Formats: sequence, C-alpha cells, structure tokens
Amino acid sequence: MSRIAVPYTHRLADTLARLASPGLLLSATKSSGESNIMTIGWGSVGIVWGRPVFTVLVRPSRYTYEFIEESGEFAVSVPTVDMQRYVMLCGTRSGRDMDKLVGLGRVASPGKTVRAVSLDSSPLVYECKVVHHNDVIPDHLAPEIEAKSYGGQDYHRLYFGEITGTFAFTNY
Repeated sequence: MSRIAVPYTHRLADTLARLASPGLLLSATKSSGESNIMTIGWGSVGIVWGRPVFTVLVRPSRYTYEFIEESGEFAVSVPTVDMQRYVMLCGTRSGRDMDKLVGLGRVASPGKTVRAVSLDSSPLVYECKVVHHNDVIPDHLAPEIEAKSYGGQDYHRLYFGEITGTFAFTNY
C-alpha cells in the first residue's frame, strides 16, 4: 500500500501514545546502503526554530547511533498493533548481531525525502534531517532521573530532526 503526504500533525496523538507503549521504530541508513532499526520510547514532536521537529534520544552504545552520525538523517515509523512482537525484538536485539529487517522478513523502502528506510507495513512515517544535536549533561539532570536512567554511564545524544516529510496510508 502506498503512502501519501500528510501534515506532521496527522494523528499525532496516536504517534505519541505509541511512543509511550509499545514504542516507535527509528531507522537510519549509511551511505553504503546498510540500514538499522531500533525501538524508541523517548522522543518528542514540536516546533523548534520555526520548523516541525522530531527529537529522538539515542545512546552512543546503540548501533543506530553510528548510522545517524554518518547520515545525518533518520526515519520514525509508527507501528501497527500487529507489529508489537517486532517492536519488542527491535528493542531487545542489536543490529550488530542480526539484520532486523532481513531476519524477520520485513520489507523496508528508502524514504521520499531522506535515504533512511521505513517499514512498508507502518501506516505512518516521519522522515527527518538532523538540524542539531546535543548530549545529555549529567550534572544538569535531576538526580532521580540520572539514578534511574543512567547510573553514571551511556548518556543519550538528542537528535533534533527537521521533519522533511510525513507520509501515511490513505486509510490511516
């Protein structure tokens, strides 16, 4: 099924609900054509610098980190309820150990405005180009967040991705 361009606010409440549970699928593609996909549960959509922006958090230890660092772009696929098993797998297995697209027979296609792939079975996709990034500063974190989420190591990088295209199935 093909997707059509929609405003970035299209079904935004659904996107945010899925971000909270079970998560969204973040993908990036290197210049070699190799892609990786991971589950994210932290992020935000809003207006920054007068532009629609999807902010995602990625730890330097994650395989996807090197893909975004090289390419400067990413895609966020909103999964269906039927994709929950796949979302769980993408959140627990590293692309260093398996190709999560090939290994599970998922079909992905390059974006329309970015090279990053998105899952063909996802009804809604945000395509983004990184316009800024910054790292979490441990000394600036509330102590309870630092203790619960980091324990002194592997602090996230925040990628501010200008949403260059949002695409949805015609019936979504």
